[in-house]
Amino acid sequence: MYQAFPPAADAAQTSIESLSPAVPGVTNPRPIRAARRRALLGLVALAPLLAACVVGPDYAPPPMAMPTNFAAATKAQAQKPAQLHAWWRRLNDPTLDKLVDEAVAHNLDVATAKAAVRQARATRAQQASSLFPSANGSASITRSQNAATGTSASSSGTSTITVDTDGAGSSGTSRTTQWQGGFDASWELDLFGGNRRAVESATYAVEASEAQLRDALVTLIGDLTTYYVQARGYQARIDLATRTAASQRETAQLTRQKFDAGSSSAVDVANAVGQAASTEADIPSLQSSYAQAVHRISVLTGQMPGTLTSAMNRSKPIPSPRLPVPTGVPADILAARPDVRAAERQLAQYTASVGNAQAQLYPSVSLTGSLATSAVKAGDLGKGSTISWSFGPSLTLPIFNGGQLQAGVELAEAQRDQYYVALRSTVLTAMEDVENSLVALSKERQRARSLQESAKAYGDAARLSRALYQTGGSSFLDVLDAERSLYSAQDSLLQSRVLITTDYIALHKALGGGWDGRVDTKTPEVVDVNTGPHLPDANTVSAMWPFGN
Repeated sequence: MYQAFPPAADAAQTSIESLSPAVPGVTNPRPIRAARRRALLGLVALAPLLAACVVGPDYAPPPMAMPTNFAAATKAQAQKPAQLHAWWRRLNDPTLDKLVDEAVAHNLDVATAKAAVRQARATRAQQASSLFPSANGSASITRSQNAATGTSASSSGTSTITVDTDGAGSSGTSRTTQWQGGFDASWELDLFGGNRRAVESATYAVEASEAQLRDALVTLIGDLTTYYVQARGYQARIDLATRTAASQRETAQLTRQKFDAGSSSAVDVANAVGQAASTEADIPSLQSSYAQAVHRISVLTGQMPGTLTSAMNRSKPIPSPRLPVPTGVPADILAARPDVRAAERQLAQYTASVGNAQAQLYPSVSLTGSLATSAVKAGDLGKGSTISWSFGPSLTLPIFNGGQLQAGVELAEAQRDQYYVALRSTVLTAMEDVENSLVALSKERQRARSLQESAKAYGDAARLSRALYQTGGSSFLDVLDAERSLYSAQDSLLQSRVLITTDYIALHKALGGGWDGRVDTKTPEVVDVNTGPHLPDANTVSAMWPFGN
């Protein structure tokens, strides 16, 4: 490390240039040129050493205090690592597997995340270009007419050569043509690593965008499987309501026959008909919820809402997971959860930005050079022409600007602190998600066992009460109560089975399970054609939304 200039508050520029005369044949003294060349060569030789210096904090992942086990996990669950690879396939539903593949390929949120990755990579490429020299070429041709011929010199010292091309005398006019060519190059040495910190920040931004893409896939697969399970649950509940309503209609018909025979009352008939109608009233609302779930699945796969209606209409059982689910240890989610990874990469990105802001407080040195030539004929640009060149270092030294640069450092530090807090918050949220899912899954399994026992008992009670009613050993109110209780218990059991599977999905989502296969982030969504120089298409220019007139 070398002794740097002390940081100051702002910038004023001092330039050192070596300029040769514009008139051919006049040269600088040889000793001065040799000394200048040695100085420049020495500066170039020192440039790699000087460029090795950077300012600002070097990033290191912050330590995170994690518990040894999840509080709601059993010892057996903690002993095995989470099985996150293609976890939805363990639901053994080929239709669901196909839908997940389609969603990964065509979901619009995922497509947006892919574009964000490409954007971050392009931004990094732009930042990386600042580490290399830049060069530009120029050319021009000027045709002019003057009232008199001759050779004149401008106040700036640049000679202008004119040629009489129309044969006019001294009292006539003259036309002149001047060809000019030029070449400019510059290179910032980045002595204090400002540009390298910017590239470092952009690199972390690329990694954060890639993690956000993975997080979008985790969310997508979790949402898709949840809606799919809910749709199958609605189908099962619709079938249950339809069967129950048909059975209750049979009971109402039996009651009417007993009323016609004088062994039942009109009240019993009305109650039987009312209960059947009440059960049938549940069907339209269930069908509406089912349709909404299917529409959502279609949109998640990048299709119009009604696309999957016919494919989903065939009823299939509610997917049932294999339990219990291994969870591993809490520290695993730091690597498995892409949102945690994205938050950590964003912290790294803004830590590098602090170094970039601090580098603005220090001097910067650039090497600049230019070459220009002019002639009256294009063929003379390389010979017999007026040639000028310049080369030398340029020093920019911060001096004063009202504390703007120091405020920039404080701004970068405050942004870094926000992302540090965001990382800690993301880790706590991840832990909360896992704990909540574990508790929900465990308690729902207990509830399902009770509901299954309840449904079995109410089923026995409904059969017995109906048999006793037919033989006159029980009142019709007992039948109504038993059938109502049975339907409620069976419907609650179906909902509980849906919740068990959705809790299973939520647990894998909380653990960071998602798509771990290849994702194409290089192919753009929009492929432009005919992008070279061309006349605009009149139809395209006048096109109106949507997609034309």
